[in-house]
Amino acid sequence: MTGRRRPALASGWDILSVVAAGGALGSVARWALGEALGGSPGRFPWATLLENFSGGFALGVLMVFALDRWPRSRYLRPFLGVGFLGGFTTFSTYMLDTRALVVAERAPLAVVFLFGTLIAGLLAVWLGMVLARLVVRPSRESTS
Repeated sequence: MTGRRRPALASGWDILSVVAAGGALGSVARWALGEALGGSPGRFPWATLLENFSGGFALGVLMVFALDRWPRSRYLRPFLGVGFLGGFTTFSTYMLDTRALVVAERAPLAVVFLFGTLIAGLLAVWLGMVLARLVVRPSRESTS
């Protein structure tokens, strides 16, 4: 072997920095939305549902534009997709909110929240992709 290979981590500090910055901003945005909507233990966690639904929708839109419309960028998907939207959406709070409903003896509501959030998140990603493709399609056809 003539040259030394750089470890993967050493060559990816720029990407890690972009993900970290996006994650910090997304987490602050999630916190702000949670504070704005409030909530209390034992009540339906609307803030978490809205964060995960809107984040899933935004991810669907982002992927269509990032892959089909915008020029390739080394930092766009890591910053927005992994970082910002990864920090904005929250699996851990989703699980803690489900647990809080069970502890508050609201198990049926916990089940609705558990499966409703999952289904809503998947539908949000799909809806974001469908709507973004409706926007992308006309501009592609007009350039042909």
